[in-house]
Amino acid sequence: MSDPAEPRVRAGIRRGFSGGTVRTTGGRGRIDAVTSSEIPAVPVTAVPDTAADAGGGPAAVLLDVREDDEWELGHAPGAVHIPMVDVPARREELDIDAEIYVVCRQGGRSIEVARYLAYIGYEAIQVNGGMVAWQQAGRPLVTDGDHPAKIY
Repeated sequence: MSDPAEPRVRAGIRRGFSGGTVRTTGGRGRIDAVTSSEIPAVPVTAVPDTAADAGGGPAAVLLDVREDDEWELGHAPGAVHIPMVDVPARREELDIDAEIYVVCRQGGRSIEVARYLAYIGYEAIQVNGGMVAWQQAGRPLVTDGDHPAKIY
């Protein structure tokens, strides 16, 4: 089943949302259902380390929406990596019953993805400060290579 707003939302993720308005090539579409101020936000220290830390409720997922090169420099252990522009096409990879903690480098992309996910029915939570704050807080970082993890 296709969401009739999906083309506008997908275009909005590609081009950036602005004040609840999605810019599209065919004009302007509105996503009035979710504004940035309605998205819960937490500091990096409040993100559960594992699904078991989610308090016995739904599983917790840390969704990293940074680009591949950013992910390769370092990421949180156990995070799910879906670059921002791929989220609409890959949203079924996310558990609809899970709390989705959305993170990027500093928060710009993650708030837009969190708005989109909330709009389509997910429980999305913005991680304030992104992976920069994650690293500064001393949270664990890993890489898929032999180099030390470092967020720039």
